[in-house]
Amino acid sequence: MPAPERIPSRSMSSPESPRDTELLARGELTVRGRVREASNAVLYCSVAHEGREAACVYKPVAGERPLWDFPDGTLAQREVAAYEISEATGWGLVPPTVLRDGPYGEGMVQLWIEADPEARLLALTEDEEAGEGWKAVGPAQIDEDRTALLVHADTPELRRLAVLDAVINNGDRKGGHLLPAPGGRLYGIDHGVTFHVEDKLRTLLWGWAGEELPAEAAGVLDSLDRSLAPGAPLATRLAELLTGAEVAAVRARVEALRATGRHPEPSGQWPAIPWPPV
Repeated sequence: MPAPERIPSRSMSSPESPRDTELLARGELTVRGRVREASNAVLYCSVAHEGREAACVYKPVAGERPLWDFPDGTLAQREVAAYEISEATGWGLVPPTVLRDGPYGEGMVQLWIEADPEARLLALTEDEEAGEGWKAVGPAQIDEDRTALLVHADTPELRRLAVLDAVINNGDRKGGHLLPAPGGRLYGIDHGVTFHVEDKLRTLLWGWAGEELPAEAAGVLDSLDRSLAPGAPLATRLAELLTGAEVAAVRARVEALRATGRHPEPSGQWPAIPWPPV
């Protein structure tokens, strides 16, 4: 794969067109560079179709690093499945994402999002409790002799993302996977480590753990439950991307969230915080 000039941080690049899965699916992909910080092959591209053009990211299946607990060559499909679930919620938390052929074979193609560099979603504080507008995650080691309290913002958008992560069983919700866009819009990215049949939820968004779900989230879960019924369009689409057991596990997680009416808490059987956290 090519290794041209280093591309600026994802948060500093901006798409040139509105969200449009047709553009991503049908446009001509041109590789412009490679995002070197990523553990898997992540190529920065432009996509053009019928006079329209946008920046996007292309993750070929051939560039996926094998994982001990996920089948090889399935991360791209999981990213697309996360987008499908996000769209079904009506929250639009995942940038437009498609599965298509590209210069290096089949892969995931996702619209590139510009993030607001001034937005603060995570912080460290030496106070014992989170301040107003923040939720506590837990202590973080600063150096050998000092710890601080890790907190995340207490916003409706971030809380929606916490619910989405619980549904898709996100095993890797790091700080760098949060993209606060200008105008208050929030996106989550990098959803390859999702949809496992076992509880793999690892996230920095534990601030609402055990709390009652907002009425909005409860309504969305009710709608998802109907959309995931066998034969429903969403269930049919997920069956094209995931195994039957994984689709059944999505239904079970939605049912469990509806039954408890609360945000999940760490299971204690799996590290609750991803590493590295950013």
